[in-house]
Amino acid sequence: MTDTIVETTAESNNTAAQRLTTLVVPKVRKRRPILVWLSVAWLATVIVVAVFANILPIAPYDAPVGPPRLGPSWGSLDLLLGTDTFGRSELSRLVYGARVSLVVGTMAGLFGFVIGSLIGLVAGYFGRRLDIGVSLLTDAMLAFPPLILLLALASILQPSAGTILLGLTLVVIPAFIRLSRANSMAWSSREFVRAAKNMGAGHSRILFKEILPNVVAPLAAYLPIVMAALIVAEGSLSFLGLGIPPPTPSWGGMISEGKDALATSPHLVFVPAVSIFFTVFALNVLGDHLRITFDRTLQH
Repeated sequence: MTDTIVETTAESNNTAAQRLTTLVVPKVRKRRPILVWLSVAWLATVIVVAVFANILPIAPYDAPVGPPRLGPSWGSLDLLLGTDTFGRSELSRLVYGARVSLVVGTMAGLFGFVIGSLIGLVAGYFGRRLDIGVSLLTDAMLAFPPLILLLALASILQPSAGTILLGLTLVVIPAFIRLSRANSMAWSSREFVRAAKNMGAGHSRILFKEILPNVVAPLAAYLPIVMAALIVAEGSLSFLGLGIPPPTPSWGGMISEGKDALATSPHLVFVPAVSIFFTVFALNVLGDHLRITFDRTLQH
């Protein structure tokens, strides 16, 4: 009787062990919030219409299509969002103005990302006097008011896309330097970096093969948030009359042109303002999502 109980217990244990070995744990899939998908859809739409503006069935941005300050109407695609003070299509100027905002925000963000990341990478890795010098320069640049710097450049140099691009790049470089420096200092003390040094690896290999791949992801996740701030900064300069000179449209310039008629023709201000709001909001949502996804310090 005892032998039978022992055999039965052994068989049940073997059966349970076989079930445990064949158990498959399903992969956990993280659901992306609907707000992230809506942000991606909006940004994709803005990029597509800006890139293919020349082949879209819309009027040129500098050609009158109707009476001045005409409200939105369904009669024609060019009149869908109304007309501006000179009778030009608001839709056409909104589409072509997206080019300026996206190009300036993207290019200035990328230039600042590359330059600031490399400077911070080198300063955080080597440290000592180089790190002290870079930190002092970065603190000095951050202490200078960005708007004053942009206004000074716009007043000294001729207002153009190149001037705005230069000013906005100088504004965002210090932020990327500090982020890159902090991440580089953290990764420089890791075991695999010490192992590479003990194996005789050179500084360039350690910087670009060991540390840089781990630093790029959190910095790139921060880039959309920077681009959103740059779009607002470009709109502010254009609103002050120091942006892209007319007749080339920009979202900030459209707001500046329509502010005097806000009481009678509010669409002249609301249309570009809503476009800036949705674009900046989408970039911030996307940036937060990427930062949570790729920044290991925020992962539990």
